[in-house]
Amino acid sequence: MDRRKSLKVLGIGAVTTGVLIDACKTDTKPAPVAPAAAADGINRMPEEKEHEEELKNMKAFFTADEMATITILADIIIPKDDVSGSASDAKVPEFIGQIVKEMTEHQTPLRGGLRWLDMQCLNRYEKAFKDCTQQQQIEMVDMIAYPKKAKPEMAQGVAFFNLMRDLTATGFYSTEIGWKDVDYQGNTPNQWNGVPDDVLKQYGYAYTEKELKECVSFDKA
Repeated sequence: MDRRKSLKVLGIGAVTTGVLIDACKTDTKPAPVAPAAAADGINRMPEEKEHEEELKNMKAFFTADEMATITILADIIIPKDDVSGSASDAKVPEFIGQIVKEMTEHQTPLRGGLRWLDMQCLNRYEKAFKDCTQQQQIEMVDMIAYPKKAKPEMAQGVAFFNLMRDLTATGFYSTEIGWKDVDYQGNTPNQWNGVPDDVLKQYGYAYTEKELKECVSFDKA
């Protein structure tokens, strides 16, 4: 029913039955079809699905050597520990490789930063960053990872590493591994056993027998 048309008709003092019937006719246009659920269970509009397919089919921006360097850097930023896996375990390098296809403004800073990093290592160690020893890689990263301590000539490297750190953290904490790393519970079902007894006593409150029976009935073990 066209509500705007109906309200206009009802506002006229004298209306004929024919006009009212005409005003209340149901629009014969077919209702929009809801987007079908994808294999991953996420509903997408047709244009969103099309855009996603375009990104998937787009040629990779980074070379194999660049991706190797990105992987090493990501794992230096978020290494594997006793709590969770590393950035590469969470597929952060793949995330970065995919995100630059859509956020093209990151392409030049990242590629330029990767080349800057390799040139620095070639000058110092006569090897590209990915081919350096772990000690040499950490030594190089330490020169650009702390903006306040970095030398002025390292400014480009600092900007590059800041971007790498931001993208790595974004990718990592958007995954299940990252959520578990910070013990993020999210919108998950749980049981609330009421206000703790010590808090109730602190403010001079106590549950009534009815409240305990009807509202706070979970096991407090």
